[in-house]
Amino acid sequence: MKNVKYILTGLITGAANGLFGSGGGTIVVPALTIFLLMEEHKAHATAIAIILPLTIVSSFFYIKGNFVDLPLTIKAALGGMIGGYIGARMLKSIPERTLRITFGIFMILAAIRMVI
Repeated sequence: MKNVKYILTGLITGAANGLFGSGGGTIVVPALTIFLLMEEHKAHATAIAIILPLTIVSSFFYIKGNFVDLPLTIKAALGGMIGGYIGARMLKSIPERTLRITFGIFMILAAIRMVI
């Protein structure tokens, strides 16, 4: 049954990533922590590892369909790699409760931004 939950989480995450360009944090982290009872830090790190292959697949179709601004993508990706390194290094030093609250606030702000 657990494997079915894993695959279902992946399918929903992949579809959200393909449609909206997101899904890792907004779907995988809550799924891993709530439904699969994974520890918060491990869920965030696992979400990033899950995002990589599905983002590669989605990016292929976006680039092929000429939906991507490559110069902007390259510049933002460079900054994102530096930020990703910093965030990954910081993750282990942030208490679980602080991580959960910060992530929750970020998701609420993102939801408000999407509605407004």
